[in-house]
Amino acid sequence: MKLATFKKLLVSLSLFASSSLFAAPITFDVTGVQSYGLRGDADNTVVLLDIGANSLVTSIAYDFTLTADSPSWLADMVVAFENSKQTEGVFFTPGIAEWFPGTLSYSGFADLVDLGLAFEVGVDGILRLEFFEDWDDLLGVDGQWDFGTITFNVEPAAGEEPGEVPEPATGLLLGAGLALMGYAKRRRSGARAAV
Repeated sequence: MKLATFKKLLVSLSLFASSSLFAAPITFDVTGVQSYGLRGDADNTVVLLDIGANSLVTSIAYDFTLTADSPSWLADMVVAFENSKQTEGVFFTPGIAEWFPGTLSYSGFADLVDLGLAFEVGVDGILRLEFFEDWDDLLGVDGQWDFGTITFNVEPAAGEEPGEVPEPATGLLLGAGLALMGYAKRRRSGARAAV
């Protein structure tokens, strides 16, 4: 393999690793999610997201469209995001003042730290989402999250210091650099011996 080809391979692999392994906000696509009944109803949509052990949920950004089927109201549609034990979290009702059925869009941002609502997910790292109704009007589906996203900002738990081991992306970058240096040295040694 030519040195130039090997260099390109290592650079592209290290860039891929860097971009894919650094922490980023967690975005959940709500398209097609349905809510059936009160919290805990077996038919409600429940999603478990692994966001990392002891992570702290500090804010949410949202942009979505909801439909409440009559006689259900938009004010009845709720999403709970909480730890897996369901002991800490937030209930979010986007259409809290919409006491009517229909379709509406919502977007915004909530800083959970400023509101005193930031919470830790615990050692299992699971963020549990449950889409439910505050009032169960119908036998079947009461509401649907037509399309859009909810984005959670996630940070390490307060007081935790990063470990001594570098994060995976840093390790990959260091390894790629060392491999490239070793390969270049070997090529130079081979070229000198041939002269």
